[in-house]
Amino acid sequence: MGYGNLARGVESAVLTSGDMSLTAVFTRRDPSAVRTRSGTPVFSASRAGEFRDKIDVMVLCGGSATDLPEQTPLAAAMFDVVDSFDTHARIEEHFRRVDEAARGGGHAALIACGWDPGLFSMQRMLSAAVLPRGKDYTFWGRGVSQGHSDAIRRIPGVRDARQYTVPVPQSVNAVRAGDMPDLSVRQKHTRECFVVLEEGADPHAVREAIVSMPHYFSDYDTTVRFISAEEMERDHLGMPHGGFVIRSGVTGTDGEHRQLIEYSLKLDSNPEFTGSVLAACARAVYRKRRAGAVGCFTVADVTLSELSEKTGEELRRLL
Repeated sequence: MGYGNLARGVESAVLTSGDMSLTAVFTRRDPSAVRTRSGTPVFSASRAGEFRDKIDVMVLCGGSATDLPEQTPLAAAMFDVVDSFDTHARIEEHFRRVDEAARGGGHAALIACGWDPGLFSMQRMLSAAVLPRGKDYTFWGRGVSQGHSDAIRRIPGVRDARQYTVPVPQSVNAVRAGDMPDLSVRQKHTRECFVVLEEGADPHAVREAIVSMPHYFSDYDTTVRFISAEEMERDHLGMPHGGFVIRSGVTGTDGEHRQLIEYSLKLDSNPEFTGSVLAACARAVYRKRRAGAVGCFTVADVTLSELSEKTGEELRRLL
């Protein structure tokens, strides 16, 4: 559902997998104006219901700000679905709405899949289980956040935007040293926004709308820079990202030994990587539904073998 950067990442992942095929792409745009890289047929989003018995999993590729809160519950009533909802503070609310819709339709839904939430959530859960006496630290960037960039582009007067999330070096170094500091949201990251305005737009109003946006920018030191469309094209077309999860803890009866677990990602293409996670999660949804599961799930409910294309025998032999 949708055919932006994230959907093209899912398309690429599906085409290179051995156990999946792409049946259809649905769009709110004019279907005749959308050409997929794979030649997959494109249909109006309003026709999705005609495909209830023709697809196994619907992968929802809209944005978390306004698309997925509406699209995922609607789709979950008709299909087994996957989405990448990433507004952390609203995940429980989203979960309840999707769970009700999925149970009502007899379907399985896996929400908040990607690398954070998603893979990083799994790492935090695993690390805390191994080191219960400790603290989690998650740092993102420096890289382009698709969700935050999309949220800026929804502001009236904005033609285009890229938002970079940047870790605060002093905080990262303190955590890696095993100090276990108490860090506020503002102490961990800064946000840099590069914005192309529509002609006649008020830059002061746009800046204020960005820095005051709850869940996205209001809790961070945020820099907004207005640039030309040519500068955006020249300097900000790529979509790199990454980050790391650190669990700093202690073991021993008196906590005498410091232990550190770190998991990191360095991504050339955020949407292609996130699309690859969604494709693997689609496989997990398919398997859960075939096992009789109904309702909404997160990655905390997914087994690693459900994500893998390999058989149990192959996994035991190789891993």
